[in-house]
Amino acid sequence: MSDPVAVAEGHAEGPAVRLGTPAGRAVLGTAVLGSGMALLDSTVVNVALPHIGRDFGVGLDALQWTVNAYMLTLAGLILLGGALGDRYGRRRVFVLGVVWFALASLLCGLAPSAWVLIAARALQGVGGALLTPGSLALIQSVFHPDDRAGAVGAWSGLGGVAAAVGPFVGGWLVDGPGWRWVFLINLPVAAVCVPIALRHVPETKDPRAHGRFDAAGAALGALALGAVTYALIAAPGKGASPAVIVPAVAGVLLGVAFVVVERRRADPMLPVSIFRIRMFSAVNAVTLFVYAAFSGFFFLAVIQLQVVVGWSALVAGTALLPTTVMMLLLSSRAGRLGQRLGPRLPLTCGPLLCAVGLLLMTRVGAGAVYWRDVLPALLVLGLGMVTLVAPLTATVLASVDVARAGLASGINNAAARAAGLVAVAALPLAAGMGADAYRDPAVFSAAFDRAMLWCAGALVAGSVLAWATVREPAPRGACHPECTYHCGVGAPPLDPGEEPGRAAAD
Repeated sequence: MSDPVAVAEGHAEGPAVRLGTPAGRAVLGTAVLGSGMALLDSTVVNVALPHIGRDFGVGLDALQWTVNAYMLTLAGLILLGGALGDRYGRRRVFVLGVVWFALASLLCGLAPSAWVLIAARALQGVGGALLTPGSLALIQSVFHPDDRAGAVGAWSGLGGVAAAVGPFVGGWLVDGPGWRWVFLINLPVAAVCVPIALRHVPETKDPRAHGRFDAAGAALGALALGAVTYALIAAPGKGASPAVIVPAVAGVLLGVAFVVVERRRADPMLPVSIFRIRMFSAVNAVTLFVYAAFSGFFFLAVIQLQVVVGWSALVAGTALLPTTVMMLLLSSRAGRLGQRLGPRLPLTCGPLLCAVGLLLMTRVGAGAVYWRDVLPALLVLGLGMVTLVAPLTATVLASVDVARAGLASGINNAAARAAGLVAVAALPLAAGMGADAYRDPAVFSAAFDRAMLWCAGALVAGSVLAWATVREPAPRGACHPECTYHCGVGAPPLDPGEEPGRAAAD
C-alpha cells in the first residue's frame, strides 16, 4: 500500500490499493462509514419529527425547518464540496466533513430549543456537503483501476443497506432512549471512521484543480433557496404580509443574480451553458417534479402513520422499508432494462406508477391495516421508483460527454435536493396545513390526502414532460454500470465514473 501521507498527483500516478487487501477493506470501510452516517441521518430524522415537536412544543413550521435547514446547506454546497477535495486533498476534506458532521450532530442532540436544533441541522448540511462527494472520490482516486468498479458497487450496496435500515433504527431510538439519540449515534460512527481514514487512506489531489472557488455563486444559490423557503414556510401563519412578500421577492432577485454571476464567471460552480443540451435540461426538469413529490411524501407519511394511524415511531419507520428495499434489490435490473428500451418509456411510466402509489396512500387513515392499506401503496410506489430512478441517472450522464459526467451528476443530485427543499416548504401551504395541524389527527389526515393529490399531480407533470421532451435513446455504455446498482430515495446517486470530485471544478 502507498504511504498514507503521500500525496498523489492525479489518478494515473496515484495509489493503487487493491480491493481484497487489508488496506482496500480499510479504505472501503472508511468511505462506507462516512457516507452511511449521512445517509442514515437523512432517513431517521423524519421518524423523530412528531416527538421533536411535542418535546419543544412547536408547530409544523419548526418541523419543516428541522428538515429543510439540513437540505438547504447540503444542496447549496454539495457542488463546492467535491472541488474543495480536489484542491486541498480528498482525504483531508472528507475527514473534515466527518468531524464537522459529528460535532453538528452533538449540538443537535444537546439542543435546548427547536431553533438551536435547526441551526445545528444547517451545520450538519455543511458537513454532509463535504463528506458526501468525498466518500466516492476516495474510492475512485485510491483504488486500482481494475478494482474501482467492484469497490463502487460494494460502496453503493452497503450505502443502500444503511438507507434501508435507517427508518428502523430511527424508530427504535425514538421509542427507546429518545429522539436525541437519532443524532448522537453519529458520534461513535465518526469516532471509528476518522482514525481509520487518517491511518489507512492515502491522500490524493488533482493537479489540475486550482485555488479559485465560486464562493459568490454558492452563497447566492443558498441565499435564494433560503429566502424562498422562508417565505413558503411563513406564509400559512403570516399570509400576504411584508414578512412573506419581502423574502419571496428577495429570493427571486437572488436567483436572478445567481444566474448572472454564473454566466459571467470564467470558472462557475454551475456552468449555465450545460443547460443548452436539450436532453440534459429535460431530464433535470423531470427530476425537479419527481423528487419534489418523493420528498413531500416521505416528510409527511411518517407523521401520518404516527399521528393519525397511531403507530409507534418504530412501526411507522419500519412500515416504509419496502420502497427502499425494492430500490436496493431491483435498481440494477431496471438500469439494464432502461438501456434496452431507451429512457423515454421508463421516465414516462415510472412517475405514473409512483402517482398511483401516492393516490393509494389516501386510503391510509385512522384504523388503517398495514397489509391492506399501506403495503399495496408502497409496493406500487417502489415499483415506480425502480422503473424511474436508475434510467433517469443513466440518461443524465449519457446526455453529456464523459469529461463532464461528474458535473452533470452533481447538478442532477443538487437539483433533486433543491426540489425536495422547496417541496417540504410548499406542500403544507398547498395542502392547507396550519402550524398545529399535526396535533389534530382529523385535520392532519384531511390535509395529508390533499398533499398526496399535489404530489401525484407533480409526478403526472413529470411524466408528461418526459414523454414530450425525452426522445433520443440513451447511448449504450454511456453510463458506468455501477450507478445503477443502488439509487438513493432522497436524490439520484453521484456519478461513480472518472472524477466525481470534479463536479464543481470542471
